[in-house]
Parts: sequence; C-alpha cells; structure tokens
Amino acid sequence: MTSTQEPATAQAYTEIAYEVSDGVATITLDRPDRLNAFTTTMMRELVRAYGEADADDAVRAVVVTGRGRGFCAGADLQRGGSTFNAEDPARAAERRDIGTIGGAPRDGGGVTSLTTAACRKPVIAAINGPAVGIGATMTLPMDIRLASETAKFGFVFARRGLVPEAASSWFLPRIVGISQAMEWVATGRVFGAEEALAGRLVSKVLPPDELLPYAYGIAQEIAENTSAVSVALSKQMLWAMLGAETPWEAHRVDSQAIYRLGQSADVVEGVQSFLEKRAPAFPNTVSADYPEILERWPTRPAGMD
Repeated sequence: MTSTQEPATAQAYTEIAYEVSDGVATITLDRPDRLNAFTTTMMRELVRAYGEADADDAVRAVVVTGRGRGFCAGADLQRGGSTFNAEDPARAAERRDIGTIGGAPRDGGGVTSLTTAACRKPVIAAINGPAVGIGATMTLPMDIRLASETAKFGFVFARRGLVPEAASSWFLPRIVGISQAMEWVATGRVFGAEEALAGRLVSKVLPPDELLPYAYGIAQEIAENTSAVSVALSKQMLWAMLGAETPWEAHRVDSQAIYRLGQSADVVEGVQSFLEKRAPAFPNTVSADYPEILERWPTRPAGMD
C-alpha cells in the first residue's frame, strides 16, 4: 500500500492517522507512547474518520490497526479513580456535547462502535498487539478481525468494577456465543491470539510481518472485484438480520434488494464482464446509487432518548 494525503478540507487528526490509497482507507490508532489508549479525542476522531470513509466513493474498504507494539490498551487511566465518573467536572465538560441515552450520559465506546457499524464500507481489524477493554470491544462491530501472533485480548471490565461497554453485550455473544462471551467477561482475564481464534473472536492469526499485508490483500480483493453498492448493501443486510425474528424478514429485504439492484448498471457490467472474461468496471457509487431498502443499520428505536 502506498500512502496518500488526507483530503485538503479535512481537519488534522491528532490521535489517529487517516490515509486513503488504492481504494482502501487506513485508520491507525496513533498514541504509541500510551499503547494507543482510548480518549475522548480518539473517540471523536474515529467517529469522523468512519464518516469520511463512508462518504468517500474512493474508499472501498477500511483497515484499522495500531501504531507501535499495541493495538489499544483500553481507556486511558491517567485520571485515576475518576476516569469513569461522569460526574467528574473535567470528564463532564469534555463530553457535554455527546448527549444522553436512557437518562445517562452516552458511553463513548458505544458512540464509536455504533459509528463503526453504520459505516457501509467493510471494516477490517488488523490487531497488531494488546487489545484490552475498549481496545477489544471497539473491534466487535468491525466486519473482519485478524490478529498478530503477538496480540492479546481482554474484556477486563469486571476487574475494574465495570461492565462491558461499546454495545458489546449485543455484539460479543452474537460473534462468539453466550458461553464463550460469559467466560471471557466474567473472568476478565487477558488471553492470547490462539484462544481468540479458537473462540471465533478473530478469523485468522498471522506472524506480525504478515498481518497488514494480509489485511490489505482482503481489502484489495474487495476493491478490485466487487460492486461498491452490492458490498455496502450486503454489509447492512447481514448485520441487520442478526436481530430479525424470522427468515421471512430476510426474504422481504432480499427480494427488494434483488429487484432494485437487478435493474442497475452494476449488474449489467457484472454479467457482461463475466461473459466477456474480463475484469469488471462497476460504474455505480454508494453516494449516488445506494438503495434505501432498509433503514440504515443500526437503527435507533423510536422513543429511545
């Protein structure tokens, strides 16, 4: 991958790096001196980066990794015991504009995770080192998770007197099953990449020097061979149907999607390129041609403040 500049209009990032090259956006958590520990500033920058990737038709996939030897060591604990106290004046001031939900200040990890989930471009986690607390839960709404052999994971909240955040009580059991999720959450222990693979938290474990090339290989395969609109809508459908009560709901959405996309220029190009034995050049874009067949996932239920 070769790096390129940020858009000229973009405000500079300070705690992440954002680059776009060859159809792939790379988001790098960029506080290596703190093992990329999570802050309110990082939350805001991640939200902005995912929004940029979603809106940019030049971006076909997103790769997320960490600078240095860690992915993300969890929340930055420099404030000590007041770190998670929403009534602490400094914490309240820096998060005032985040809003509330259910009468409580919104969890910053959840703000990040829901933005990750809403991004219509496939998000690939390249977990290059320790991913603990929010460092682990922020990866759950990512679509593909890959780990270095040096990666370690920990849902350590019970060891800090907390509960899992970042909407992980929804994501984690759906990814690994309730039994495995409860073992990791109830013990709060840190575990290695091979256990993460066995528990289906990650799909592949790679030597450190092979991690990013493998992640970029998947991203390039998406960028070079698939329809952007098809991938974006497929991602939204797959995640949304995890909460469906019956396969008839999937059948309804599938039927509407096939009806709409079946008339598109991308389908014409996809069939013609196959018949002509050449690489496709799909003309449709997410910004102009994405069909609003289902509400953008994840949807906020009516009446939830």
